[in-house]
Amino acid sequence: MNDTAIPHKPSVIEKIDADAAKMSFGQPSDDLTGVFLRTIIASKPVGKFLELGTGAGRATAWILEGMSADSSLISVEFDENLIAIAQKHLGHDPRLELICLPGEYVIVTLPTDSFDLIFADTWPGKYNHLAETLNLVKPGGFYIIDDMLPQPNWPEGHAEKVATLIKTLEEDSRFEMVKMSWASGVIILVKKA
Repeated sequence: MNDTAIPHKPSVIEKIDADAAKMSFGQPSDDLTGVFLRTIIASKPVGKFLELGTGAGRATAWILEGMSADSSLISVEFDENLIAIAQKHLGHDPRLELICLPGEYVIVTLPTDSFDLIFADTWPGKYNHLAETLNLVKPGGFYIIDDMLPQPNWPEGHAEKVATLIKTLEEDSRFEMVKMSWASGVIILVKKA
């Protein structure tokens, strides 16, 4: 079994990568995380999804590929230049709502138990406003994060923040959790019914 072979990669990824490279954006989600998200998303037809940290839209493209026609995705990014790339390549999809605001501002406006899956790929919803974000997950819904294995771009002291985050998640009895040393390090939580 070759678990790094990526079947049916979204065709728009190359265009997103090319535009992101022009900006020297060096923190995109990898394809292994993308194919994983696409697969998990497909388990939630008529799903409501939240992505915190659109970036240029790489993971967003994977999420959209897994969504049913009657699902919806809110994707939040504070960087106007990055979200413009996502808008250019993905904004035509009526299932997608792109919001250009700091994640903290958006998280506190959303209703409790409203999302089937949250992918938190930025500080808000992961390293800050975590409790508020976990409250947004529906019973039976997923909370997914990546970049939990050491990365070359981690700033000094970030490993301690990761360890603290993992400990906090492990102690939250509302969720079942699995940690995977795969891709950049993926953690999946499912809210118990």
